[in-house]
Amino acid sequence: MDKPPNKSPLTSAFNYASVAVMAAIFILGIGMGIAFSSTANFGPENIASREAIDRSAPNPEICAQYGASAITMNMRAFVTLNPFNVYISQPSMEPGCVLRSTNWSILEKQNLVTNDDVRDCRQRLNTFGFTGELNRPNEKPKIDCVYQNDAAKNLFLNQPGFGTTTTPPAAERF
Repeated sequence: MDKPPNKSPLTSAFNYASVAVMAAIFILGIGMGIAFSSTANFGPENIASREAIDRSAPNPEICAQYGASAITMNMRAFVTLNPFNVYISQPSMEPGCVLRSTNWSILEKQNLVTNDDVRDCRQRLNTFGFTGELNRPNEKPKIDCVYQNDAAKNLFLNQPGFGTTTTPPAAERF
């Protein structure tokens, strides 16, 4: 029978040292990942979360309580018929808010919409969205009757690997 070879103390020290180095690299990688993720840029040019959009909304407290914050996009579309082409202008984006249809009284109390505006918007089963501050008397907010388009559905929901999310019915219909 052969005797197993003796391991020298230098070989076992080398194995412990390599394991220690690998563990240190692993821990350093985790630390760097945490540092990079906690120093994300949340400036106004980087809208990376719903919270950033909520903070930027006009009248954020009213928007959170009576509706939902939004990003509004203003652009123009041009259609030529001969030859048929579609041209889109560069969109401009600004913070906005969409009110639930049960909360239109906020706009009515401040005389920002007329009874005719409310009647027309209600007949089309729409709601109001606005940009600009509601509470500044010298600044007139831009208010529009907006239509909720559910035809395209939200393709971000029910993605594989992200689980399923269900939205409460009150949040779906404004």
